[in-house]
Amino acid sequence: MASGNGNHDEQLYKLRHSTAHVMAEAVLDMFPEGKLAFGPPIENGFYYDFDLPRALTPEDLEEIEARMKEIIKGDYAFEQRDVDVAEAKRMFAGQPYKIDQIEKLASGEEDEHGESGARPVSHMSIYTHDHFTDLCRGPHVERTGQIPDNAFKLLNIAGAYWRGDENQPMLQRIYGTVWPSRKDLKKYLAWLEEVEKRDHRKLGKELDLFSFHEDAGAGLVYWHPKGARIRAIIEDFWRQEHYKGGYDVVYSPHIGRSRLWERSGHLDFYADAMYSPMDIDGIDYFIKPMNCPFHIKMYQSKRRSYRELPLRWAELGTVYRYERSGVLHGLMRVRGFTQDDAHIFCTPDQVEDEIVEVLRFSLRLLEAFGFEDFKAYLATRPESAVGEPARWDQAIEALKRAIAEEGLPYEIDEGGGAFYGPKIDLKLRDALGREWQTTTIQFDFNMADRFELSYIGPDGFEHRPYMVHRALLGSIERFFGILVEHFAGAFPVWLAPVQAALIPIADRHIDYARQVAAQLRQADLRVEVDESGDRMQAKIRAAQLQKVPYMLVIGDREVESEAVAVRLRNEKNLGAQSISEFVAMAQEAVAEKRDL
Repeated sequence: MASGNGNHDEQLYKLRHSTAHVMAEAVLDMFPEGKLAFGPPIENGFYYDFDLPRALTPEDLEEIEARMKEIIKGDYAFEQRDVDVAEAKRMFAGQPYKIDQIEKLASGEEDEHGESGARPVSHMSIYTHDHFTDLCRGPHVERTGQIPDNAFKLLNIAGAYWRGDENQPMLQRIYGTVWPSRKDLKKYLAWLEEVEKRDHRKLGKELDLFSFHEDAGAGLVYWHPKGARIRAIIEDFWRQEHYKGGYDVVYSPHIGRSRLWERSGHLDFYADAMYSPMDIDGIDYFIKPMNCPFHIKMYQSKRRSYRELPLRWAELGTVYRYERSGVLHGLMRVRGFTQDDAHIFCTPDQVEDEIVEVLRFSLRLLEAFGFEDFKAYLATRPESAVGEPARWDQAIEALKRAIAEEGLPYEIDEGGGAFYGPKIDLKLRDALGREWQTTTIQFDFNMADRFELSYIGPDGFEHRPYMVHRALLGSIERFFGILVEHFAGAFPVWLAPVQAALIPIADRHIDYARQVAAQLRQADLRVEVDESGDRMQAKIRAAQLQKVPYMLVIGDREVESEAVAVRLRNEKNLGAQSISEFVAMAQEAVAEKRDL
């Protein structure tokens, strides 16, 4: 849920920042021995982390809210001043997390937000209201009374490691939200209810799509038949579109020798995300976190000519990356996933056309899944960049022109590119207005040099190819989670794992229902026959709960007329149709990739 822009954003930031401080004061009033950690505003709200003598309960949140209203009513001024390091340490004696933050600020190890790469400071900002003081650079509203006491709510309690490090103490995080008015708050809470209804973890279980099994390994997805069917449809469509787009599909191994990952640089730059090596014949092998080194080895399998380029190689390659258990989140953050991956090897004069076509291809693919609202983010050259500046400039201009040609809104992420090249990140908005990153188009000035890639140019000499990494859907797992939440589990006909449920009213209608099912399967439609002993209305309700697009009711009249009575999951009744009429209607919906 977007909060707006410009001055409105700034005012909301102040409001949420100030409310986080008011909440922290209320918590310390309840627990004077409590220890403060970080408490920032975030999109749509705020949070604060605490080290407290006991676990908080939902009832505690009500008490904290009541105390917050008293503080707001007190209309205390937010007063800022700068203090030196010694005074800051005196003020926060007994607050170990604040002392740690002060020391890191003073040394330049990090800034106020815990980000590294800051400059050392001799003075730091504090804010005080009432009897509460916090290490903070602001900004805040002028007085606590400017916080509307009927437009905030504490939402939930979660665990959070100090500085996100699971080797550090576990803290208690309180999430809250605040809005300019009661009406805005109610609108946001209704939106949260819809988010909860659409949670892919909840729907995945209700619709029997996938599961997770901690006892067998955290962060690993088990695809059930219905979920696997949808995944197969997505992957088949992905392959078809790639072949149409001039790509070749490749397959690569799941493990590689350590020297491969040394040469690619992964063991230098990515080791923390890689799993421990396995010993094979006395040699260390690593399970792959990326597909690119394998595609490079394929490129090196023979001498290449400029006449072969561009080479576009795509792979649905399953990779494994270490994620801390605390950040695992359903399909959105897993340890094993199938990357929608491709690499393009091309000449310098081909690269701009290739980038334009990749972006165009990505939009076509995402639009086929029902998405319409996109925004691009262009990440440019960081200080630690490798490669010639001229190549960077050419690549950045190519990315800019590709975005402009597609008429996409975009933002520049100054210095946000990887050390090996600039990139475009494409984000989409779902049915609830949330932004999700899917497509990444990444230049790489590193791998081609590391592996000494070359092609023979028209002049007969060796030249270095340009290499572009790209992922369109991101990963199958995460994209599937986005789809589940976007459609609230009610997939359009072409993606629905069961497109039609045949509902015989009585046992004497089952044989005919089976015959109809066989005909529909011959027409490439996915169907199930409900042969349970339930009453007709219960069968219809069961199909609706499973979000099946079509329900085909069969009774005596349908058997006699060789027809089906068609109902839609949106409860619309289309009446009796012949089998051929229904097949034509359903096939048209599939071909057009539309909903009912």
